[in-house]
Amino acid sequence: MSSQREQLDKLIQSLKQDRDQLRLRTHLAQMEAKQEFERLSDRIDELSQQYEPVREAVEESAGNLIAALRLAADEMKGGLQRVGKAIRDSSGL
Repeated sequence: MSSQREQLDKLIQSLKQDRDQLRLRTHLAQMEAKQEFERLSDRIDELSQQYEPVREAVEESAGNLIAALRLAADEMKGGLQRVGKAIRDSSGL
């Protein structure tokens, strides 16, 4: 009977250790996601500020400028999607 009790004690201890490790990893993933979100948020604001002065001129030089802005916006959209996925993945544990 003592052997079974020791096995259960070890199992419970192992479960607690696994839980604590997952809690830490989840916390770290959320911190990384928050940092990435803040970086992307700043870049979105920067992109918006850069766009405003040239908004009227866009029609004149639309080709290259629009392509560059779309590329930057697509890059940030992908980053936001990665942040969202990281949050969903870390909270789904």
